[in-house]
Amino acid sequence: MFERAILHLDFDAFFVSVEQQRNSALKGKPLIIGGTGARGVVASCSYEARAYGVYSAMPIKVALRLCPDAVVLRGDMEAYSRQSKIITEIIREEAPLFEKASIDEFYLDLTGMDRHFGCWLWSKELRQKIIRESGLPLSIGLSVNKLVSKVGAGEAKPNGAQLVEAGAEKSFLAPLSIRKLPSVGQATCKKLSFMGVRTVRALSQ
Repeated sequence: MFERAILHLDFDAFFVSVEQQRNSALKGKPLIIGGTGARGVVASCSYEARAYGVYSAMPIKVALRLCPDAVVLRGDMEAYSRQSKIITEIIREEAPLFEKASIDEFYLDLTGMDRHFGCWLWSKELRQKIIRESGLPLSIGLSVNKLVSKVGAGEAKPNGAQLVEAGAEKSFLAPLSIRKLPSVGQATCKKLSFMGVRTVRALSQ
């Protein structure tokens, strides 16, 4: 039983997934969402594009050098916002207490739910319901706090689920790269790596 139970919901490459839902011909292709001008940057990219080294916030011109066959779309924020609102209403119907952290991320406080029925079973059922009704891939993480749950959802990607039992937080985080911590930015990561600190275990020592 969790003293606290925080569920993190994180949609996989949300903008990309919405575009692929609207146009199934885009599925399985390297797809980049972002500005197409000289200073355009990647807002989101498919896992096929990521395999070439493309990542969010990368300049589009660099991304296209790495993946010249990528399809580039400017994106449609109205469509993404509409889908986000639909998802929010699904969650609102099921969860009494939740926080919308961004257009495609949510935190749910499930503390006390184990007294009635299991948090993890309920979380997996909620995930399946959202996937079924939205048609979008979703990863989840459940633990005693936001940080571990967010990292857990990241480790579950794509389209998976990760449970970190109470008391197992340190052993779960220890072998992971410091890049997996949301509080460690790219510049800080470079500095720590230069100092020989590359894992959470090394950071905690």
